[in-house]
Amino acid sequence: MSRRPRPRPGKDVPAQGVPRPTVSVCRGCCCGTEKIPGVDHAAQLARLRSGLEGAATVRAVECLDACEQGNVIVVQPSAEGRRAGGRPVWLGLVNDEHAEQDIVTWAAAGGPGLADAPDILDLYVFQPSRRVRAGLDG
Repeated sequence: MSRRPRPRPGKDVPAQGVPRPTVSVCRGCCCGTEKIPGVDHAAQLARLRSGLEGAATVRAVECLDACEQGNVIVVQPSAEGRRAGGRPVWLGLVNDEHAEQDIVTWAAAGGPGLADAPDILDLYVFQPSRRVRAGLDG
């Protein structure tokens, strides 16, 4: 028996019962701090949460160990998206509102496996080491 909490309607699962993608926003040692100047980090997280309310789970996470790519955001597929072949997508240098809006648009449409990401997000995609990926993807 799994010890994981079951999804709760309104929090982890939208009303129609389809699991939502998860958007993990790094807020560790570099991302989300003054080490990345010129970004209102609290406002960035608030915009993502507001834009994805009811469509995706947005969570702030500790350091994802990809500091050279700060600010880092990982868009993880829903269970349905994973069954359709979606895998977590790591996005780095997400330091402007246009990129945030593209992430919101994509995740709200279903995210990895269910919707194509806007082409511009290809500029932000990076592959962290296998060890780093395992920490979030596991």
